[in-house]
Amino acid sequence: MPPKMTTNALAKRKAEQQKQQQQMKRRRLIWFSTVGLLLALIIVVLTIQPKPKAAEFDYAALPVLGQADAPVKVLEFGDYQCPSCKHVNELIKPDLVKDYIDQGKVAFYFMNLPFIGSDSFTAALAAQSVYHQSNEAFWTYFDAIFERQGAENSGWASPEFLVNLAKELELPIDYDLLQKDIAEATYQDEVEAHLSRGDKLGVSSTPTFFINGVEYAGNLGDYEALKKTLDNELSAE
Repeated sequence: MPPKMTTNALAKRKAEQQKQQQQMKRRRLIWFSTVGLLLALIIVVLTIQPKPKAAEFDYAALPVLGQADAPVKVLEFGDYQCPSCKHVNELIKPDLVKDYIDQGKVAFYFMNLPFIGSDSFTAALAAQSVYHQSNEAFWTYFDAIFERQGAENSGWASPEFLVNLAKELELPIDYDLLQKDIAEATYQDEVEAHLSRGDKLGVSSTPTFFINGVEYAGNLGDYEALKKTLDNELSAE
Protein backbone atom coordinates (compact mmCIF):
# COMPACT_ATOMS: atom_id res chain seq x y z
CA MET A 1 0.00 0.00 0.00
CA PRO A 2 1.62 3.25 -1.12
CA PRO A 3 2.26 5.83 1.52
CA LYS A 4 -0.20 8.68 1.84
CA MET A 5 0.98 12.02 0.48
CA THR A 6 1.38 14.75 3.03
CA THR A 7 -0.62 17.96 2.80
CA ASN A 8 2.49 19.89 1.65
CA ALA A 9 3.20 17.33 -1.06
CA LEU A 10 -0.37 17.50 -2.30
CA ALA A 11 -0.25 21.27 -2.39
CA LYS A 12 3.07 21.22 -4.23
CA ARG A 13 1.77 18.73 -6.81
CA LYS A 14 -1.36 20.78 -7.31
CA ALA A 15 0.70 23.93 -7.78
CA GLU A 16 2.86 22.18 -10.40
CA GLN A 17 -0.23 20.98 -12.25
CA GLN A 18 -1.65 24.51 -12.26
CA LYS A 19 1.69 25.84 -13.51
CA GLN A 20 1.74 23.29 -16.33
CA GLN A 21 -1.85 24.17 -17.26
CA GLN A 22 -1.00 27.88 -17.36
CA GLN A 23 2.04 27.18 -19.54
CA MET A 24 -0.12 25.15 -21.93
CA LYS A 25 -2.67 27.98 -22.08
CA ARG A 26 0.09 30.47 -22.88
CA ARG A 27 1.46 28.22 -25.62
CA ARG A 28 -2.00 27.82 -27.14
CA LEU A 29 -2.56 31.57 -26.93
CA ILE A 30 0.77 32.27 -28.62
CA TRP A 31 0.04 29.65 -31.30
CA PHE A 32 -3.43 31.00 -32.06
CA SER A 33 -2.15 34.58 -32.06
CA THR A 34 0.65 33.67 -34.47
CA VAL A 35 -1.71 31.81 -36.80
CA GLY A 36 -4.20 34.68 -36.67
CA LEU A 37 -1.49 37.19 -37.51
CA LEU A 38 -0.27 35.09 -40.44
CA LEU A 39 -3.81 34.71 -41.76
CA ALA A 40 -4.36 38.46 -41.49
CA LEU A 41 -1.12 39.12 -43.38
CA ILE A 42 -2.11 36.64 -46.10
CA ILE A 43 -5.51 38.34 -46.49
CA VAL A 44 -3.85 41.77 -46.75
CA VAL A 45 -1.39 40.52 -49.39
CA LEU A 46 -4.18 38.91 -51.41
CA THR A 47 -6.48 41.93 -51.26
CA ILE A 48 -3.85 44.56 -52.08
CA GLN A 49 -3.16 44.15 -55.79
CA PRO A 50 -0.31 46.16 -57.28
CA LYS A 51 -1.50 48.81 -59.72
CA PRO A 52 -0.79 47.76 -63.32
CA LYS A 53 1.99 49.66 -65.03
CA ALA A 54 0.53 52.23 -67.39
CA ALA A 55 1.43 51.97 -71.07
CA GLU A 56 2.83 55.08 -72.71
CA PHE A 57 1.28 56.51 -75.86
CA ASP A 58 2.24 59.46 -78.06
CA TYR A 59 -1.14 61.11 -77.56
CA ALA A 60 -0.08 64.27 -79.41
CA ALA A 61 0.23 62.23 -82.62
CA LEU A 62 -3.27 60.74 -82.37
CA PRO A 63 -6.78 61.99 -83.20
CA VAL A 64 -8.33 63.45 -80.06
CA LEU A 65 -11.97 64.04 -79.23
CA GLY A 66 -12.29 66.57 -76.42
CA GLN A 67 -9.72 68.62 -74.56
CA ALA A 68 -6.20 67.22 -74.75
CA ASP A 69 -5.52 68.40 -71.18
CA ALA A 70 -8.46 66.46 -69.72
CA PRO A 71 -7.45 64.57 -66.54
CA VAL A 72 -8.44 61.16 -67.95
CA LYS A 73 -7.30 59.83 -71.31
CA VAL A 74 -9.29 57.02 -72.94
CA LEU A 75 -7.70 55.35 -75.95
CA GLU A 76 -9.46 52.89 -78.24
CA PHE A 77 -7.80 50.29 -80.42
CA GLY A 78 -10.34 49.62 -83.16
CA ASP A 79 -11.00 48.21 -86.62
CA TYR A 80 -13.43 49.95 -88.99
CA GLN A 81 -14.79 46.55 -90.03
CA CYS A 82 -15.40 45.40 -86.46
CA PRO A 83 -19.14 45.04 -85.62
CA SER A 84 -18.41 45.43 -81.90
CA CYS A 85 -16.55 48.68 -82.59
CA LYS A 86 -19.60 49.91 -84.50
CA HIS A 87 -21.82 48.94 -81.55
CA VAL A 88 -19.65 50.74 -78.98
CA ASN A 89 -19.31 53.79 -81.22
CA GLU A 90 -23.05 54.13 -81.72
CA LEU A 91 -24.38 53.07 -78.31
CA ILE A 92 -21.62 53.86 -75.78
CA LYS A 93 -19.54 56.73 -77.18
CA PRO A 94 -22.46 59.23 -77.35
CA ASP A 95 -22.99 58.85 -73.58
CA LEU A 96 -19.24 59.05 -73.02
CA VAL A 97 -19.20 62.30 -75.00
CA LYS A 98 -22.16 63.76 -73.12
CA ASP A 99 -21.10 62.76 -69.61
CA TYR A 100 -17.33 63.11 -69.77
CA ILE A 101 -15.79 64.42 -72.99
CA ASP A 102 -18.00 67.52 -73.35
CA GLN A 103 -17.47 68.16 -69.63
CA GLY A 104 -13.69 68.36 -70.08
CA LYS A 105 -13.17 65.28 -67.91
CA VAL A 106 -12.06 62.82 -70.59
CA ALA A 107 -10.04 63.06 -73.79
CA PHE A 108 -10.78 60.26 -76.27
CA TYR A 109 -8.14 58.93 -78.68
CA PHE A 110 -8.09 56.32 -81.44
CA MET A 111 -5.47 53.91 -82.77
CA ASN A 112 -5.92 51.48 -85.66
CA LEU A 113 -5.86 47.72 -85.19
CA PRO A 114 -6.89 46.66 -88.73
CA PHE A 115 -6.72 42.89 -88.34
CA ILE A 116 -9.97 41.72 -90.01
CA GLY A 117 -8.96 42.25 -93.63
CA SER A 118 -8.05 44.56 -96.50
CA ASP A 119 -11.14 46.75 -96.06
CA SER A 120 -9.96 47.43 -92.51
CA PHE A 121 -6.61 48.68 -93.75
CA THR A 122 -7.99 50.79 -96.61
CA ALA A 123 -10.46 52.49 -94.27
CA ALA A 124 -7.63 53.15 -91.80
CA LEU A 125 -5.50 54.74 -94.55
CA ALA A 126 -8.40 57.01 -95.51
CA ALA A 127 -9.18 58.00 -91.93
CA GLN A 128 -5.54 58.83 -91.21
CA SER A 129 -5.46 61.01 -94.31
CA VAL A 130 -8.51 62.93 -93.10
CA TYR A 131 -7.01 63.25 -89.61
CA HIS A 132 -3.83 64.81 -90.97
CA GLN A 133 -5.94 67.41 -92.74
CA SER A 134 -8.39 68.08 -89.89
CA ASN A 135 -8.75 66.53 -86.46
CA GLU A 136 -12.36 67.74 -86.26
CA ALA A 137 -13.24 66.33 -89.68
CA PHE A 138 -11.69 63.01 -88.64
CA TRP A 139 -14.34 62.38 -85.99
CA THR A 140 -17.20 63.15 -88.38
CA TYR A 141 -15.63 60.75 -90.87
CA PHE A 142 -14.92 58.20 -88.12
CA ASP A 143 -18.59 58.05 -87.12
CA ALA A 144 -19.75 57.87 -90.74
CA ILE A 145 -17.47 54.95 -91.62
CA PHE A 146 -18.88 52.92 -88.75
CA GLU A 147 -22.42 53.96 -89.67
CA ARG A 148 -21.90 52.76 -93.27
CA GLN A 149 -19.93 49.67 -92.29
CA GLY A 150 -20.45 46.82 -94.75
CA ALA A 151 -20.09 43.06 -94.51
CA GLU A 152 -16.62 41.89 -93.52
CA ASN A 153 -14.13 41.68 -96.40
CA SER A 154 -16.83 42.33 -99.00
CA GLY A 155 -14.88 45.18 -100.61
CA TRP A 156 -17.21 47.82 -99.21
CA ALA A 157 -14.36 50.11 -98.09
CA SER A 158 -13.14 50.85 -101.60
CA PRO A 159 -11.15 54.03 -102.34
CA GLU A 160 -14.11 55.29 -104.37
CA PHE A 161 -16.54 54.75 -101.50
CA LEU A 162 -14.21 56.38 -98.97
CA VAL A 163 -13.63 59.49 -101.10
CA ASN A 164 -17.30 59.84 -102.00
CA LEU A 165 -18.22 59.52 -98.31
CA ALA A 166 -15.96 62.46 -97.47
CA LYS A 167 -17.59 64.49 -100.25
CA GLU A 168 -21.08 63.54 -99.11
CA LEU A 169 -20.24 64.70 -95.60
CA GLU A 170 -18.80 67.93 -97.10
CA LEU A 171 -15.69 67.56 -94.99
CA PRO A 172 -13.49 70.67 -95.12
CA ILE A 173 -10.56 68.79 -96.66
CA ASP A 174 -8.79 68.31 -100.00
CA TYR A 175 -10.59 65.37 -101.66
CA ASP A 176 -7.91 64.93 -104.30
CA LEU A 177 -5.31 64.63 -101.56
CA LEU A 178 -7.45 62.07 -99.78
CA GLN A 179 -7.72 60.02 -102.98
CA LYS A 180 -3.95 60.30 -103.52
CA ASP A 181 -3.18 59.29 -99.92
CA ILE A 182 -5.33 56.17 -100.25
CA ALA A 183 -3.90 55.18 -103.64
CA GLU A 184 -0.30 55.73 -102.56
CA ALA A 185 -0.81 54.36 -99.02
CA THR A 186 0.73 57.54 -97.64
CA TYR A 187 0.04 56.60 -94.03
CA GLN A 188 0.77 52.88 -94.27
CA ASP A 189 3.74 53.13 -91.89
CA GLU A 190 1.60 55.01 -89.40
CA VAL A 191 -1.20 52.44 -89.49
CA GLU A 192 1.30 49.58 -89.21
CA ALA A 193 2.91 51.33 -86.22
CA HIS A 194 -0.48 51.43 -84.50
CA LEU A 195 -0.97 47.73 -85.23
CA SER A 196 2.51 46.89 -83.93
CA ARG A 197 1.92 48.88 -80.75
CA GLY A 198 -1.30 47.00 -80.13
CA ASP A 199 0.44 43.66 -80.68
CA LYS A 200 3.21 44.54 -78.22
CA LEU A 201 0.59 45.45 -75.62
CA GLY A 202 -1.15 42.12 -76.14
CA VAL A 203 -4.30 43.60 -77.64
CA SER A 204 -6.07 40.66 -79.23
CA SER A 205 -9.55 42.02 -79.96
CA THR A 206 -11.39 45.18 -80.83
CA PRO A 207 -12.55 47.42 -79.43
CA THR A 208 -10.03 47.54 -76.58
CA PHE A 209 -9.91 50.60 -74.35
CA PHE A 210 -6.95 51.88 -72.34
CA ILE A 211 -7.79 54.29 -69.52
CA ASN A 212 -4.84 56.44 -68.53
CA GLY A 213 -2.59 53.81 -70.06
CA VAL A 214 -4.14 50.80 -68.33
CA GLU A 215 -6.16 48.28 -70.34
CA TYR A 216 -9.81 48.29 -69.33
CA ALA A 217 -10.83 44.74 -68.45
CA GLY A 218 -14.56 45.38 -68.14
CA ASN A 219 -17.35 44.77 -70.63
CA LEU A 220 -17.52 47.78 -72.95
CA GLY A 221 -21.21 47.10 -73.43
CA ASP A 222 -21.80 47.88 -69.75
CA TYR A 223 -21.74 51.67 -69.62
CA GLU A 224 -22.38 51.85 -65.86
CA ALA A 225 -19.29 49.75 -65.15
CA LEU A 226 -17.25 51.97 -67.47
CA LYS A 227 -18.57 55.05 -65.68
CA LYS A 228 -17.51 53.63 -62.34
CA THR A 229 -13.96 53.12 -63.61
CA LEU A 230 -13.82 56.63 -65.06
CA ASP A 231 -15.18 58.15 -61.86
CA ASN A 232 -12.55 56.29 -59.85
CA GLU A 233 -9.84 57.68 -62.12
CA LEU A 234 -11.23 61.20 -61.78
CA SER A 235 -11.37 60.96 -57.98
CA ALA A 236 -7.76 59.79 -57.92
CA GLU A 237 -6.54 62.87 -59.79
